[in-house]
Order: sequence, then structure tokens, then C-alpha cells
Amino acid sequence: MSDRGPADVLVAGSLNLDLVVRVDRLPGPSQTVVGGIFERHGGGKGGNQAVAAARWGARVRFIGAVGRDDFGTAALAELAAEGIDTDAVAILPDASTGVALIVVDRSGENQIAVASGANERVDAAAVRGALEGVHLARDGICLLNLEIPDDAVLAAAMAGAAMGLRTVLNPAPARALTDELLGLQPILTPNAGEAEALTGLADPSGAAHALSGRTRAPVVVTLGAAGALVVAAGVEEIVPAIPVAVVDTTGAGDTFNGVLAAELARGSALPAAVRLATAAASRSVTFSGAREGMPTPAEVAALHATSR
Repeated sequence: MSDRGPADVLVAGSLNLDLVVRVDRLPGPSQTVVGGIFERHGGGKGGNQAVAAARWGARVRFIGAVGRDDFGTAALAELAAEGIDTDAVAILPDASTGVALIVVDRSGENQIAVASGANERVDAAAVRGALEGVHLARDGICLLNLEIPDDAVLAAAMAGAAMGLRTVLNPAPARALTDELLGLQPILTPNAGEAEALTGLADPSGAAHALSGRTRAPVVVTLGAAGALVVAAGVEEIVPAIPVAVVDTTGAGDTFNGVLAAELARGSALPAAVRLATAAASRSVTFSGAREGMPTPAEVAALHATSR
């Protein structure tokens, strides 16, 4: 972990409550699988990424929305307990808090369905209003995902650029990205499936080069147990993951993105930040739930020590 400079991370994204059922196998179409174990966790890509960045030592400000309901109260309390600034989270009386229904099998693979609720009400005006009068450390990171509407994502990226922040965009769930957004030169962090959806190219290397050609910025494709592929200035590098016993892959990508953003905000070069983010994601899948295994730097150092 770098010790250079302040680490401000602005996260604009989704905030959900995850309702998880752990079963022996994932159900197929029209199938019911019984005998599961129920768990409830904080979730949403934005919320998860904010928690990962905060545990890594970043000062995190979160922009999003929840409903005026028990789920929203719980979601905000969990962020506040991590030291995350939630002053810019709107509490909407006429919307429900986002909910994710997650099924996890014994190998750690999952299926996820999301009711977006208040997340769909995060718009450009809300983002601009939330950032009025806000001052963040120049060279911090604006961390975004696609679980909020496109106009909110673009507004956050533009506001971040105006404040001197670099943008890390996790294009998940994958959908077409506008030239206006890509023109802000975000660092894209798709997984292999998202990279294919964005480019039509099944080969992660080809997809990463194609995306980097559009953004004129680095692209990092996460590859699960195989680690991550970094493409920058036409050069590519594979960063391996740490071999671990997988319990639950939910939130591994969010851990990666949060730690990547925190490290970049602290002044780390991209290759070093990707190595730490990949190690953090490896550690995260050894726990149940999206946030339970999100590590501190000391916990990743301990994982490195035991894996040698």
C-alpha cells in the first residue's frame, strides 16, 4: 500500500441490501432448490466498492439514493460504520431501497437478480447537487458503476474531471458506453464477460485493446481465478490471483475496484495498484457475502505471507 498523499475516493453508484440463499447447486430454469441457508448483507456495487476503498484507508464520499424504509436505514448505517461520508445519499419517501436476491452454490458461484428501486432515481441533477461546494484532494479517484442511470454516471465523471479526479469506471452491468463518457478517458475495469459484451470480442486481450483504443486510457479486465489483464499504451500484462479456497465470489469485483481506486488515489502506479487489488479480491472470496472478506492492507499482507 502506498503512503503517498491523501486518498480521496468519490463513489457514485448503487446501494442495495443483499438477500442471500446458500445452496448446494444453483437452480436451473423453472427449478426449485431447497435446504438453503439465508443471510442478509449490505450490497450494491457502489456500496460495496465504497466499503472496499474505505477499508483500504481511503476517505470515501458516497453519492446515491435509498428509500425511506428499514432497508435504507440499515444500508446507510453500514456505510457510516465504515467511516464513509453519506451526506450526499438521498432518502426518497416514494421509492424502495434497492434489493438484490442472490443464490450461491457450494463452489462459490452465484446468480443475482436486482430490484433497483431508489438507485434508478439517481440522476444528473442529484449528482451535481450533491457535489456543490465539495472539495476533494486533486488526483483523487471518481469511482463509478452502471447500476445507476447513464446521465448520473456522466455527470459524476464530468464533475470529477472538473475537480481534477481521475475516473475508474466499472462497466457493470455491461451496456453501451457513450462517446461523451469515453472521451473523459476513464480507466475501464470490466470482467471478461463484460468486455465481450462491450466489444463483441470473446478474447479478453482483443477486447481490452479495442476498449483502450476507444478511451485512449488503460483498461483492466478481471479474470476471476486467473487474475487480471492490464492493457496500457498498447502493452499488456497478466497479474495473477493468489490461489485460495473459494467460498463465495459475490463482491470480488467490487473489492477489486474499491482497492484499485484507493491505491490509485494514494499515488500508486497502475501495475502496483492492480497487483494489490487482485490480491484483495482473492482474499475476499474466502468469506461469505459481498463485504465480509473485504480486507485491510494488513490482511492482504498476511495472505501473501501464508501463500508463499
